Amino acid sequence: MMHAIRPLKAMFGLAPAREFGPKALKAVRQSMIEADLCRRQINKRVNRIRRVFQWAVSEELVPPSVIEGLRTVAGLRKGRTTARESKPVKPVALEQVEPVLSFMAPQVATMIQLQMLTGMRACEVAIMRPCDIDRSGDVWIYAPNKHKTDYLEQEKFVPLGLKSQKLIRPFLERSDDEYLFSPREAETWRNENRALHRKPDRKTKVYPCELRARERRKLASSKRKSKRPKRARYDTDAYRRAITYGIAKTRKAGLDIPHWHPHQLRQGS
Repeated sequence: MMHAIRPLKAMFGLAPAREFGPKALKAVRQSMIEADLCRRQINKRVNRIRRVFQWAVSEELVPPSVIEGLRTVAGLRKGRTTARESKPVKPVALEQVEPVLSFMAPQVATMIQLQMLTGMRACEVAIMRPCDIDRSGDVWIYAPNKHKTDYLEQEKFVPLGLKSQKLIRPFLERSDDEYLFSPREAETWRNENRALHRKPDRKTKVYPCELRARERRKLASSKRKSKRPKRARYDTDAYRRAITYGIAKTRKAGLDIPHWHPHQLRQGS
């Protein structure tokens, strides 16, 4: 949402909301085209701007005529705009995934493998809980409590075969309403793994300037605000960043792995 609002705020942040009309919306859309956003992304962001004004109308902050005017702005059509088209999302090759798994926390590595086996969306695998998995049969059935077509009042069921069951079994020993894949547990695993592989300190001569530098760093660290605590579950952005971090670690180890993202994991399923 913030990405959609940013050009609106930059161009019309000081203008009264009741005066924002179709021409102003087209001007914001043109700025997105000039920023080289793809056509589909531009249409999504324009729709988000409309929803902002729709909410304002529902709260009687602006007159209904504002949203009625904004609805007259049609979406960009393929072949009838200078906005570029997005490239189709292609599946990631298994050879580009397997080397990265060893640089991942077990939680993220399991999420990646589950996506490849089941074709689930990133948001669906991130919210898995024991209470959402029916384990009564040979094939387990996962029913996400939230999914993309939830607004249509349709249920979704994901079959989990033997390979998927083996992957998630170590994460099932928890309360029924707890999420299987926790960033907090991943952080604990990383700290323990870091301590296990830490090299023993070597005794070296420490000069006075280095002592003073250490004191300054220690003082600055004490004044720094504490880091935000890890969340109980991954969201799609945190999941994507974890994959990007793993790819960077893989490249640092000397392996030439191209960048890929969670959405590519389900394309070949």
